[in-house]
Amino acid sequence: MERIKGGVTAAKGFQAAGVEANVKYKNRKDMAMIVSGVPCRAAGVFTSNVVKAAPVVWDRELIDNSPYIQAVVVNSGIANACTGRQGYAYCQETAQAAASALHIPENTVLVASTGVIGMQLPMDKITAGVEKLAVSLSDIPEAGTLAAEAIMTTDTISKQVAVQFEAGGKTVTVGGMSKGSGMIHPNMCTMLGFVTTDIAISKELLQEALREDVVDTFNMISVDGDTSTNDTVLLLASGLSGAEVQPGTADYDTFVAALTQVAEQLSRELAGDGEGATKLLECIVTGAPDLLTARAVSKSVIHSALFKAAMFGADANWGRVLCAIGYTPGDFDISKTAVRLKSKAGEVFVCENAAYHPYSEDEAAKVLKEDEIQILVDLGSGDFTAKAWGCDLTYDYVKINGDYRT
Repeated sequence: MERIKGGVTAAKGFQAAGVEANVKYKNRKDMAMIVSGVPCRAAGVFTSNVVKAAPVVWDRELIDNSPYIQAVVVNSGIANACTGRQGYAYCQETAQAAASALHIPENTVLVASTGVIGMQLPMDKITAGVEKLAVSLSDIPEAGTLAAEAIMTTDTISKQVAVQFEAGGKTVTVGGMSKGSGMIHPNMCTMLGFVTTDIAISKELLQEALREDVVDTFNMISVDGDTSTNDTVLLLASGLSGAEVQPGTADYDTFVAALTQVAEQLSRELAGDGEGATKLLECIVTGAPDLLTARAVSKSVIHSALFKAAMFGADANWGRVLCAIGYTPGDFDISKTAVRLKSKAGEVFVCENAAYHPYSEDEAAKVLKEDEIQILVDLGSGDFTAKAWGCDLTYDYVKINGDYRT
């Protein structure tokens, strides 16, 4: 597996673009497009929030019923959520505009939106943006970067990654981009994520790979505990590498590993770029009696507002870790739990057998002043492990969300 430059345009057959359409923001890119030169197999996973944005409803219908997909249109600034029948009609109008500009069927165009809930899309700007995107498409890495920048809202950095591997003697590429900074607490996945690959694979197997992958990647992020109305991850496969995979083969396993590597890197970047965040938190749980418990405990720790605030203050308040573990469902003996805090500045052993383990507060503070912190939890009750990602809770989170809409 090799990390390479690029994002959604890295795989064969894909082009992208990002432009200014003034949907809500001024003087910044706010619309993106991904297009395949050939029909693609497509898979998707979507928010579990009962309040589903219109693009989520549109995309689920197309993923389920369209034989293939060829384009994705994304806007930032306005979420097209809680917009009723008109919002859904605007999804169709967006797809129609893209279909006309790209000379492809309407039912091969997926759409996605992110931003303020409850506002209707300015369709004159959306359709004009689609036309600008269509003539700006390119397969160079910089085009993927422009697209990644165009889907940002409160994000401070664009997020993209690509990897390559060999399958059947041919080079296969998986690339992706995502956005997300706030309203992030997955129960499926969170934010918007778009992944492209040139592997040849059936629609059913592609969906299976994506659904399994998000469980231990995008599903293991928490910034603020709010599951978005618009959460969407889409995976498109052009098949142009010529490498075909079947279930139960080594090549399929390698593809899943590549998909996981892309999704995990994007997950880390999403968590580290949480609104107002200064630190990426990674909780690694070992010694769990089963995988569900390992996942639940790791996510519980990085979701705890009290612990997140302690990390902002570089305070080794291990009692907050124990508290978060203690209210997590699972069949394990809390008295066997040990906790260590680790960063590139060192490691401190703060809790043994669910009780204080002697450590230096000064050394702990040095460890916790770094911008990436690992919370190592050993439950001492089994052989299963999991990891989750979050961020610290800062004053700026409140400032950003105090006037997000206005």
